[in-house]
Amino acid sequence: MLNFHKTPSPHFNERALPLDSIILHYTDMPTADEALAWLCHPTSQVSAHYLIDEAGKTYRLVEDEKRAWHAGESFWQGCTDINSCSLGIELSNPGHSHGYQPFPEAQIDALLQLCEQLRDRWDIPKNRILGHSDIAPRRKQDPGHLFPWEKLAREGLGLWPFSPNPVIASNDNPVEKSLATIGYETISLPHTIRAFKRHFQPHQGDDRVDEETHSLIQGLLDSLKMPI
Repeated sequence: MLNFHKTPSPHFNERALPLDSIILHYTDMPTADEALAWLCHPTSQVSAHYLIDEAGKTYRLVEDEKRAWHAGESFWQGCTDINSCSLGIELSNPGHSHGYQPFPEAQIDALLQLCEQLRDRWDIPKNRILGHSDIAPRRKQDPGHLFPWEKLAREGLGLWPFSPNPVIASNDNPVEKSLATIGYETISLPHTIRAFKRHFQPHQGDDRVDEETHSLIQGLLDSLKMPI
């Protein structure tokens, strides 16, 4: 059981939707102390429910029952008020603005414990444990391609196409429709493809859809048992 260091943020309000999601972010700031100060600053207008520093120290900023302000303009499976239905977890990392780095083992271990507690407490399904870039592909890229999504998925935290099926692209299997079925916004398909690949195909950083991409998408649809 994690011990939380309570550092209250003033930035929250009441939820308008049932809680059913966890959204993972990186702080994109040089240090955890700077990120914590900003998330709790009276004028920042941003917050999260939790922040985990590189050593695994976990801060609680907003109570789970309240709506923290971490997702901004976002979308998943038709929902546009992700703040109302989610818990936001910030991982201290310099991000792409200050020298993106791998996430330390102690930090990921603390995240796994936290996500397990939150999943069990709030009955959060694995397909609703997402990254900021999944829900805001046109604006965000965190937690980025170095985040160990597969490791989380092996613990039942998030999706992963462990047995992707070979699929040949066709008019009956359009990428846009498939990504929308999974839950993504597809207003700008190139941004959405990059977000998908950042999560599930991190060794590539472009918006090219190759045979592997098709196979991974179909693997996700199969895992969700979602016909397209």
